Amino acid sequence: MNLLRQHIKQGEIYRRSDLEYYSTAIDRHLAQLTKDRTLIKLNQGLYYAPKQSKFGAVPPDDRQVIECFLKDEDFILVSPNSFNSLGLGLTQLYNTIWVYNHKRKGEFQLNGKTFEFKLKSSFPKNISREYLLVDLLNNLDNLAEDQSQALDKLPHNVRSFNADALMKYTQQYGTGKTKRTLKSILRNVLQHA
Repeated sequence: MNLLRQHIKQGEIYRRSDLEYYSTAIDRHLAQLTKDRTLIKLNQGLYYAPKQSKFGAVPPDDRQVIECFLKDEDFILVSPNSFNSLGLGLTQLYNTIWVYNHKRKGEFQLNGKTFEFKLKSSFPKNISREYLLVDLLNNLDNLAEDQSQALDKLPHNVRSFNADALMKYTQQYGTGKTKRTLKSILRNVLQHA
């Protein structure tokens, strides 16, 4: 148990398999460590050694949790709530975070949060406003929003986006419907500029 404790650092996330080399009875030791709050169980086989601040335990970073869960760094986190920042009159709040990745699919509870893992063949390394707009249009049918209101406001707001980046992201990541919608809007806006 002492050897195991020596290898646990505050603020780190561990898989059971990461720690089993330092223990002869890993399941019993993990149970003891979660009981005395040295570790917090995030999900089956996933543990967090909480970092302490003057306000109590600091929660783990979502990106760090997903990276350990997937055993991979190739993913992006997209919150449907960020669509509200695009200026299209969207107001719904969602209690989930989407994880675009190449390995897992489905909904998982990690650290008390809901993550919906979606398999995508490609996605950018970083999220820009232009990518968010393309992603919004790709997912508009699945959101609890007034679709016609968002689509009506889009031609008036499309000038606030970088047109070149928007066309690039549309070609790379847009569905057929998204490509047709944005092509038509951009064509009209550019003709009347």
